[in-house]
Amino acid sequence: MRLKGRVSIVTGGATGLGRAVALAYAREGASVVIADIADAGAVVAEIESDGGAAIYARTDISDEQSVAAMVRGAVNRFGAVDILFNNAAVSASLELKPFEELSVAEWRHVLDVNMIGSFLCAKMVSPIMRAQKSGSIINIASGTAFKGTPFMLHYVSSKGAIISMTRVLAHELGTDDITVNAIAPGYILTEGNLGNADFLADQGDKAIAGRALKRAGYPEDLIGGAIFLASDEARFISGQILAIDGGSVYH
Repeated sequence: MRLKGRVSIVTGGATGLGRAVALAYAREGASVVIADIADAGAVVAEIESDGGAAIYARTDISDEQSVAAMVRGAVNRFGAVDILFNNAAVSASLELKPFEELSVAEWRHVLDVNMIGSFLCAKMVSPIMRAQKSGSIINIASGTAFKGTPFMLHYVSSKGAIISMTRVLAHELGTDDITVNAIAPGYILTEGNLGNADFLADQGDKAIAGRALKRAGYPEDLIGGAIFLASDEARFISGQILAIDGGSVYH
């Protein structure tokens, strides 16, 4: 068990990639705090049925007080925070459209969740990790930030910001032996994507055609990277962006 005795926070852990990682962290021995605006009781029950430890904290990551309460709850329950998997975001629910048609309200919603939310989660766990002189923050970027994927400017911009945020945080937190890295997934089939026919039709086939491995990607394909970056095996890796995309982006 590579994460035995660790305490992890997984945002957006009720479904999709977050759910897959929460289950994987629990299998590797970590206690898991699932922070999501959607109910994650079923994921907690699944972890507990396998002998793991988990709690659900209803959290709006765009709200500072909500994030602070979630982190306090994690410490009160488990005594520490060793891993932050900064995953919650809005993506598949977005309407694809030319940038001229985007409203300021749409921009603010995406940035509040995807960018500000990730910042708030890192901000709230950093004092705990600094005091411990250890910790791992794993942000979720996107391959779209490397490609300039059209018709979703607000989303792509928010994920480009995550890449920059990761590099800055790696410098600022490295003095306390905290690693900060990001995973940049390619197009991954999740419940959200499968529920958006237009998004699936526009992005799915194009993604598969443009990658070296000619198949769909699934949340489970990212588990190895998520575990590795949270483990002691990655203690000397920080500020890096790991593309897990079937061979779509080379850098």
